[in-house]
Amino acid sequence: MTELLPLMLSALVLGLLGGGHCLGMCGGLMGALTMAIPPQQRARRFGLLLGYNIGRVLSYALAGFILGLAGWALANGPLASAMRIVAGLLLIAMGLYLAGWWSGLTRVEAIGKGLWKLIQPLASRLLPVSSLPRALLLGGLWGWLPCGLVYSTLLWAASQGDAVDSALLMLCFGLGTWPVLLATGLATERLGAFLRNRGVRMAAGALVILFGLWTLPGPHRHWLMGH
Repeated sequence: MTELLPLMLSALVLGLLGGGHCLGMCGGLMGALTMAIPPQQRARRFGLLLGYNIGRVLSYALAGFILGLAGWALANGPLASAMRIVAGLLLIAMGLYLAGWWSGLTRVEAIGKGLWKLIQPLASRLLPVSSLPRALLLGGLWGWLPCGLVYSTLLWAASQGDAVDSALLMLCFGLGTWPVLLATGLATERLGAFLRNRGVRMAAGALVILFGLWTLPGPHRHWLMGH
């Protein structure tokens, strides 16, 4: 559990600071969820936004568990050390993305385009959202939208070699995306501006890169633990 805590923190940071990318992918949907609801009905608006985000985060956790089973199979074989290296490199790549130093992760979005073509018609039938169950279901479907950040985090989570841990990390990542998407749906700009601040993003990216270096096997881990 001690070793899992910094990974959970990494997942939260990835979700929180990656919210700008999530906003580009899901911002239109957030608007569609609230367009038909009068501003004075804030409780209903918040309920639908919350339901959508719960469904989305649960879909992340489910994907983490499914792919984590494959990671578990590999971790109990000769590729165990290789998986740790992959996990560390993915964390470093995601830290570079968060800091704005490299955006190559978006290229992995092509992996899920075929699956999304099957899911998108089902998601479209749920619009406009008029009830909490529809919001939950739509969020569950929208969680499979091709997203380079989500896919990279999913591969990193699966590389831990434990399906439950993978699901937990994806759950933390999903919870990290909540502030930006909820704030956007409720027309709250101050939080979004803070998370888009260049200094904040660079600091968070550097933190994730350090976690990635710590994940890589080698004698440098003892030095990092001491500092």
